[in-house]
Amino acid sequence: QVQLVESGGGLVQTGESLRLSCAASGSIFSINTMGWYRQAPGKQRELVAAITNGGRTNYADSGKGRFTVSRDNAKNTVYLQMNSLKPEDTAVYYCKANVVVAPTAVISEYWGQGTQVTVSS
Repeated sequence: QVQLVESGGGLVQTGESLRLSCAASGSIFSINTMGWYRQAPGKQRELVAAITNGGRTNYADSGKGRFTVSRDNAKNTVYLQMNSLKPEDTAVYYCKANVVVAPTAVISEYWGQGTQVTVSS
């Protein structure tokens, strides 16, 4: 019914930047909160940043001042601009969306497939 497709991951060096994108498609009335999570090897998945459909944002301490989350509601897309990347940012990054699904208007949670971000020292 609803698909989330991430893009923009890759291999960068310490201090460089990446911009992740996540586009939602399918049977969508609207999308409430969209967010980015990450999971490093051997660790639990953790919140990186989230943004409501009104533009209110929330960041994990690890990314404050370096990461910026934004969205284009017309495109059902959320972005994560990551600057000053560090080796500890290395992880698989996943997007999540709380979608009001058409035609039932049921709110369901969807995840993307993940995109690898690797930061070399």
